[in-house]
Amino acid sequence: MTFILRTNQLTKVYQDKEVVMNVDMHIKKGEIYGFLGPNGAGKTTIMRMITNLVKPTSGEVEVFGEKLTPSSYHLLSKMGMIIEYPIFYDKMTARENLELHCEYMGFYNHSAIDDALKLVNLTNIDDKPAKDFSLGMKQRLGIARAIVTKPELLILDEPINGLDPVGIKEIRDLFRMLSREYGITILISSHILAEIEQIADTIGVINHGRLIEEVSMDAIRESNTEYIEIVTQDEAKAAYVLTNDLNLSNIRVMGNHVIRIYDGGVPQNAVMKALVMNDVVVESIHMKTSSLEDYFLGLLNGGGIHA
Repeated sequence: MTFILRTNQLTKVYQDKEVVMNVDMHIKKGEIYGFLGPNGAGKTTIMRMITNLVKPTSGEVEVFGEKLTPSSYHLLSKMGMIIEYPIFYDKMTARENLELHCEYMGFYNHSAIDDALKLVNLTNIDDKPAKDFSLGMKQRLGIARAIVTKPELLILDEPINGLDPVGIKEIRDLFRMLSREYGITILISSHILAEIEQIADTIGVINHGRLIEEVSMDAIRESNTEYIEIVTQDEAKAAYVLTNDLNLSNIRVMGNHVIRIYDGGVPQNAVMKALVMNDVVVESIHMKTSSLEDYFLGLLNGGGIHA
């Protein structure tokens, strides 16, 4: 198996506090790797270490089969990246910003600039300076800058921030195309788990600086569990009825007036009948399948989907 990016015991300490601890990541060539974790979990710090913007306290990064060092400029030239918020020269147009980027990257295929702007749907803005761009337009330009030199590895930290639903779908389709048709490996973090679920081949979950899971999306889908979801204003009474009248043991009160039943083989109509007979008003009841969000939250709570 070919890994285009690996980390070995990657650790970063700031002011005697470990913010990243002994992280071992394994990203295969050509895959989309979704990097998930709460705010402050260490995602951006790891991305900054991978791109040589921050030096590890200990451990190492291996990219394209070589150990990353402070002088690994030839390795960095094969990466494209958005780390945190993309910054541009405000008085320059989108094209001028990309031309300058290509110049200092030593990349002189100017037709690639047209291609990149077209791919992110930034057209007919030839005279518009970057300072007049919306947040969504700046995100698109950041993605265009990351892909214009045809990198082998894309590292994208929250790349769909500021995009509307149409823009999110366009960028999602673009990432899929870059991975499937061009073989570009993509490491992407996002708070929008539904988007990661649609495009990722593998996910890594980090919490409090530690990588707590690295698993394929196929494995998550195979473990997906059906459950009954109930919405009621009286979730405490509903939980009591389900536990005592139906003898259910695998239920979870989710908050926001939602209860989930994970006991298998329980007829939905039997659940509804028991609640109605006990004067529990049910606003909705549906059979659902667990999602990446369920899996993610289960991990953060210290277990799997049923935690």
